[in-house]
Amino acid sequence: MIPELGQFALSLALIAALVQSVLPMLGAARGNALWMRSGQASALAQFVLIAFAFGALMRSYIVSDFTVVNVVDNSHSLKPMLYKVAGTWGNHEGSLLLWVFILAAFGAAVAFFGRNIPEALKARTLSVQAWISVGFVSFMLFTSNPFTRIVPPPLDGNDLNPLLQDVGLAIHPPLLYVGYVGFSIVFSFAVAALIEGRVDPAWARWVRPWTLAAWTSLSAGLGLGSWWAYYELGWGGWWFWDPVENVAFMPWLLGTALLHSAIVTEKRDTFKSWTILLAILTFSLSLLGTFIVRSGLLTSVHAFAVDPERGVYILGLLFLSIGGSLALFAWRAPAMEGGGLFAPISREAGLLINNLLLATATATVLFGTLYPLFLEAITGDKISVGPPFFNAGFIPIMLPLMVVMGVGPFLSWKRADLAGVLSRLKLALALAVIASLVTWYVTTGGPVLAVIAMGVAVWLLVATSQEWIKRVKLFQPGAVARIRRQPRASHGMTLAHLGVALLAMGATASSAWKEDIVVFASPGTQLEVAGFELTFESIERQQGPNYIAQVATLNVTRDGKFVTKLYPERRDYPVAGSSTTESSIRQTLAGDLYASIAEPAAEGAKGKWTLRVLYEPLVNFLWIGTTLLVLGGSLSLSDRRLRVGAPRKSKAAPVGATPAE
Repeated sequence: MIPELGQFALSLALIAALVQSVLPMLGAARGNALWMRSGQASALAQFVLIAFAFGALMRSYIVSDFTVVNVVDNSHSLKPMLYKVAGTWGNHEGSLLLWVFILAAFGAAVAFFGRNIPEALKARTLSVQAWISVGFVSFMLFTSNPFTRIVPPPLDGNDLNPLLQDVGLAIHPPLLYVGYVGFSIVFSFAVAALIEGRVDPAWARWVRPWTLAAWTSLSAGLGLGSWWAYYELGWGGWWFWDPVENVAFMPWLLGTALLHSAIVTEKRDTFKSWTILLAILTFSLSLLGTFIVRSGLLTSVHAFAVDPERGVYILGLLFLSIGGSLALFAWRAPAMEGGGLFAPISREAGLLINNLLLATATATVLFGTLYPLFLEAITGDKISVGPPFFNAGFIPIMLPLMVVMGVGPFLSWKRADLAGVLSRLKLALALAVIASLVTWYVTTGGPVLAVIAMGVAVWLLVATSQEWIKRVKLFQPGAVARIRRQPRASHGMTLAHLGVALLAMGATASSAWKEDIVVFASPGTQLEVAGFELTFESIERQQGPNYIAQVATLNVTRDGKFVTKLYPERRDYPVAGSSTTESSIRQTLAGDLYASIAEPAAEGAKGKWTLRVLYEPLVNFLWIGTTLLVLGGSLSLSDRRLRVGAPRKSKAAPVGATPAE
């Protein structure tokens, strides 16, 4: 009965979305206050109904209701409770329900918290948000119903993909979806502004908190996903430029540009049409990613759908939303130009360069992701565009971006003295050169681009620290009070820029200078990597809750002294009929010693295992940098000036304060 109620709630949610998509828009056009306010009621009703449906599906997983096809295909009675809950979104239908649940949640948040948003703009925004809801709720009801019954029901389920049975990946999809779908509300604000024909600093101020919330969540989701890939998949990497990784990364890149562009629109009343375009394109990339993953174009642990009907449906939604919004932009944008002028050397110019580099990086990733798909569709030839292409195209764009990030916060609005700014950055430049030379010496002339990247990362780290020290006058009396008076968003900017610097260090060092050894091993096998001596001591069989594990014991020494023991595992899931690798890692700031085992090698190597041991220098700087990005975004979001409700005026910022970027 509960699944039927869940499906009925989805049907009612579709009706509420249809009402919300029409009535508030008509009310805004006719000046009818009652019709405009109906958008708030319908948005809240839609959220409650979809929340009930989502809860109904989750309840079916928790109680192992094997009369529901979705539960049969993705759960099992012996599965740990956490993964029963995570199974709710670990499949096509359930993840789509999570998608529309978050979509409705953002609409309800605007309806409930957006008290300072003008009624007409809010009504149009909620209507546009409902257009998206209508598309995806109808898609779910007509092609991807999560509540389909099976008669007679089986005694047990087929289990969830073992790769998804992990704490990191249980949390990763919701975070990613909040980011993905969160940009929908920014898109809705942009389309509503185009319909209204008005974009001004107030509009940018209303949009920034939603952009920041989506960007912060997407940052956390991407970081958690790369961490999961690192410790779970057993290959020792954290990013492979896989198309499914790329479709999540592109909205993050363009969302970063949108954050910076909105600052200029808010502070200087310029970049208006560019900010609108970025808002449209950022969510368009989220929709494109949804199409690529759900249409069956890709085969991946993330790519659930293989039904062409679903792909055609989403493609239609894609053309309507992207094509319609871009056509509206082409019509309205020319009337939106204006705002303050600025010199070639100014904060506006710095942020413009920032935007152009981020947009170019996004285009590079987009081309590398779509080119193989287009080529296969046209010629039937299958090719793979892998890390060499992306590294060659992406890294040279990121290096000048980081240089600009170091200079930008020192620049003043409208006009700046570049010579004076650079004179204050002599220390950062000197330390960057020293870091490059030391890296070159220590790595005995490693890859030139990697050596330069380490120097640029140090440049950004030191320049960002210098700017913060200067802004709060750290070494003068009253520094603590000045730090407390500074807008939280300005501290958030500092944390985020420091996070990018540390990310660059970790990504560069762990990619350019890691050591990797793969051998056939059995108890007694010895090997050496990065100065560590490892001895394969034993392998034991252990029983898990829904798997059988083979656990290896590796003794690690250095210069004859005991360091640690590593316990990599190979887990077999009998119900799912598949296996996973559980790596064992010794983590330090200097680098990770990483071990994994694979299936026993075949012919000629009976009784042996494939043992992989890596040493990855500075790899933990990746997770530290990601954490700083998320903390910076969260701190900025907590700034009173960026609250979604009706913020009170904050105290005037001290001289030298800079807005969050």
